[in-house]
Amino acid sequence: MIEKNKTSSKNKVETAVLIGVITSDQTEEMTQEYIDELEFLAHTAGAVTKRKFLQRLDKPHNKTYIGKGKLEEVKQYIDDNEIDIAIFDDELSPSQLRNIEKILEIKILDRNNLILDIFATRAQTAHAKTQVELAQYQYLLPRLTRMWTHLDRIKGGIGMRGAGETQIETDRRIIQQKISLLKEKLKKIDKQKQIQRGNRGQLVRVALVGYTNVGKSTIMNVLSKSEVFAENKLFATLDTTVRKVVIENLPFLLSDTVGFIRKLPHQLVESFKSTLDEVRESDILIHVLDISHPYFEDQFNVVNKTIAEIDGSDKKTFVVFNKVDAYNPKPEEVGYHPEGKQFALNELKKTWMAKLNDQCVFISARDKTNIKELKTLIYKEVRAIFEKRYPYHHFLY
Repeated sequence: MIEKNKTSSKNKVETAVLIGVITSDQTEEMTQEYIDELEFLAHTAGAVTKRKFLQRLDKPHNKTYIGKGKLEEVKQYIDDNEIDIAIFDDELSPSQLRNIEKILEIKILDRNNLILDIFATRAQTAHAKTQVELAQYQYLLPRLTRMWTHLDRIKGGIGMRGAGETQIETDRRIIQQKISLLKEKLKKIDKQKQIQRGNRGQLVRVALVGYTNVGKSTIMNVLSKSEVFAENKLFATLDTTVRKVVIENLPFLLSDTVGFIRKLPHQLVESFKSTLDEVRESDILIHVLDISHPYFEDQFNVVNKTIAEIDGSDKKTFVVFNKVDAYNPKPEEVGYHPEGKQFALNELKKTWMAKLNDQCVFISARDKTNIKELKTLIYKEVRAIFEKRYPYHHFLY
């Protein structure tokens, strides 16, 4: 009976409250979108969101992120409803984290910690696991306190998986040594990957890029007729998957890269630089968008900004507007609305998308709508590069 109770306690779904701030730099609509995304992140990590708290401030409070009165309101709700976790939509400083923990007396996570936790559960290969572990230690290092001498003193569950389960002392010197060892391990893995990339020959390389959960893995499955893991959760894919694809008589390499997201922890950007090498070294980028998402244009800009940061902006790029099957605005919402309501699809195509000319296609990877048009576009671009690279090669003709 005791064992049964232990098991049920261990498998208990953690409940969470989400907390965000509406600032002068961030509208209420934008903050609501961020907090909804935070809820999706929490769901992906295995938590159930019970309530969202938003406060309008010029900027987050230096000591407690939100004001004293709002924090007391959050505390009251947590106590009344036996909430397990409070998740904040921005990165908390070490002092903010300590101050909030003292008041709320439950587990506190920020957006970065939550994303790191999801990455820890999603990592499958030695490469991804090493990258995530490095990012977790880099995140943990400045947050050590004198009270925390061993990781086994920290409660388990969401936000404490991966590195948090290793029972290694969180002594600053030991963690710094661990970080150094992980960096060396990554260098060796990266060298191996460079050799692997070099062994692929001179095939034209195409990379799928885009925000997380836009359907890149599903497109990969359709084009390569393979079974790449795909599900309706954030960061379903961490490791870059590469497949050889043939359209008509033309072979090329297609890679599915890790999804981008707003406010991606800088530790992860740094750790996953080698993952993004597939983007840097590709000849063509296919930028996938979820056109059914009300803020897909914001996501488009987030991805473009990240690609620019890794020097990928000069790549030949075309845009795939995916999930047209899910794009169905209500009649009263058709037309432009500042709060993010949608155009009818035919009207939407006449906006900035019209400037893309033949460099975009509207598809549903799930229903295989317009996949033939997508293949034609890819074939045209790959062939152009192939003919330039091998002007005397006649197997295409």
